[in-house]
Amino acid sequence: MSSSIGTPHAGEQYDDAFAPAGDDEREIGVGPHPLPWPAGPQYDPELLAHGDRRNVTDQYRYWTREAIVADLDTRRHGFHVAVENWQHDFNIGSVVRTANAFLAGEVHIVGRRRWNRRGAMVTDRYQHVRHHDSVATLAAFAAAHDLPIIGIDNLPGAVPIETFPLPARCILLFGQEGPGLTEEAWAHATAVCSIAQYGSTRSINAGAAAAIAMHSWIRTHAALS
Repeated sequence: MSSSIGTPHAGEQYDDAFAPAGDDEREIGVGPHPLPWPAGPQYDPELLAHGDRRNVTDQYRYWTREAIVADLDTRRHGFHVAVENWQHDFNIGSVVRTANAFLAGEVHIVGRRRWNRRGAMVTDRYQHVRHHDSVATLAAFAAAHDLPIIGIDNLPGAVPIETFPLPARCILLFGQEGPGLTEEAWAHATAVCSIAQYGSTRSINAGAAAAIAMHSWIRTHAALS
């Protein structure tokens, strides 16, 4: 298993889908910083000179990627997110993007190493992503780091996430779109939570379910200031 932060291609200045706009589109980001430039090791001279079009919040404008990651690492939350990836699930990119937005400790990809990064909107550059060959290796990691695994699936035996006390430190584990959690994942989970639904569909998109579960943790444990 391995943990990594995504690395941009050499010379790449803009995040995918956040490149400079054409004549008929709204410009994204900020242009060159006026002189005098701010001082500090976190600033990237190239971005200061040419502008910053990346998908980052204003507080990180003109910062190097390494400086952004280092700052995020000082305040990451106690929950991790894990996704089973046996069939190249297209929702994983969306899950990674949401994990970045809610400042998850790490994202764990279980199964196939390759996953579709398009939905992540390059947020994986700022998010720790770790790969596990199997649910068993994820479970070993969880045990070594005192992180109970909380599965998310709408199947008989699951308890409502709306009333379940999510631990301050845990791994939220999601299955594939369609089949949901594997039997092995259920076996290693301390608890499995369901998300209340009221319409005719049997399930919701895995990316949406992940966002709901992460925000449930945020509402319980995160400082909202």
